Amino acid sequence: MFCFRSERPKSTAAKGRRLSAFVMVAGLTLQFIVLPSIANAVSKGSSTGLDLPRFVSLKSERVNMRVGPGRDYKVEWLYTKRGLPMEVIQEFDTWRKVRDSEGAEGWVFQSLLSGDRTALVTPWADAEKDEPVPLTAKPGENARIIARMAPGVLAEVDSCADGWCYIQVGETEGYARQIHLWGVYPDEVID
Repeated sequence: MFCFRSERPKSTAAKGRRLSAFVMVAGLTLQFIVLPSIANAVSKGSSTGLDLPRFVSLKSERVNMRVGPGRDYKVEWLYTKRGLPMEVIQEFDTWRKVRDSEGAEGWVFQSLLSGDRTALVTPWADAEKDEPVPLTAKPGENARIIARMAPGVLAEVDSCADGWCYIQVGETEGYARQIHLWGVYPDEVID
């Protein structure tokens, strides 16, 4: 973080130097903000060589999220729902730094994560105020609606293409718009 002393410049030249310094610092700050997000889109995990970030799911009914990569670190969250999607954003040895659908980040032991793909239906929406998300028989806006899913419903993801995902919720299968799912990226193709 950059700090500036607040004082009045004594001349126009001093104002110009101060503005130039601010623009240069702002440009460097912007570069540090933008470049890591671009790098994350194409980086590989140091332990697995898999893409970062990527989605996984919880393999167990009870999973501790810790503040650091090791059992000596404090448990920050305890997840009690098998199959919840998590986004892996960093790797360290056998630990994965993950982010949940609410933005909480922490470290999880890799054997508690699965490559099975799951998604939450619009977890950012308010179930009482927002419309349920339709589950359709075919991909497409005019397809027959099989069911309507409330925000927060957990689905198994089978495949995604062209903005639609074929998912299963309980015994019901169908298509949902990819933009309504947290656990898949907007243009991601899953076979």
